[in-house]
This record gives sequence, structure tokens and C-alpha cells, in this order.
Amino acid sequence: MNDVQLKINDKNGVFYIDVDGKHEAMMTFVFAGEDKIIIDHTEVNPGNEGKGFGKKMVVKAVEYARDKGIKIIPLCPFAKSVFDKTPEFRDVL
Repeated sequence: MNDVQLKINDKNGVFYIDVDGKHEAMMTFVFAGEDKIIIDHTEVNPGNEGKGFGKKMVVKAVEYARDKGIKIIPLCPFAKSVFDKTPEFRDVL
């Protein structure tokens, strides 16, 4: 269905997209204290580039940050480029 899922383990987490039961895209993050997450890596499997999976995961991260009242530090170059191009996401930076 290409919905973004979230899995959190203690001090880190991953947003991911499954297609036919297989992980096809993921974006990992770590918690930085109580009020920040650091997005450190985004990966989309070959054959799925250009489908918007990366941006979908960034959007989900922004929704998560707004819901939890936390900020995002986008160290991953892909995530940073999405934030740079999307002024409406700057409230979570």
C-alpha cells in the first residue's frame, strides 16, 4: 500500500515503506535528548527511485515531530534537501 510505517527502539527509530511485504525504503533517526531527532540516513531500494518514497518518509517525520512537539536535525543529505526546498517544514527545524 506504500504507507509509511514507524518503528522505535529505545534511542533510535526508522520510518519505512513496505511493498508486497518487503522493505523498499527506509529513513533512520536517533533521539537527541528528549526534544530532538536526528535523521541520519535515507535509503530507497533500486527500482523504486522517483516514486516519492523518500519525500513521503520526510513528511511522516515532520508529522511525527509536530505531534510530539519535538525538533528535527536533518543530517542526511536527502532529508536536508527536502527541508531546504520545503519552507512549510521549517517549524520543526
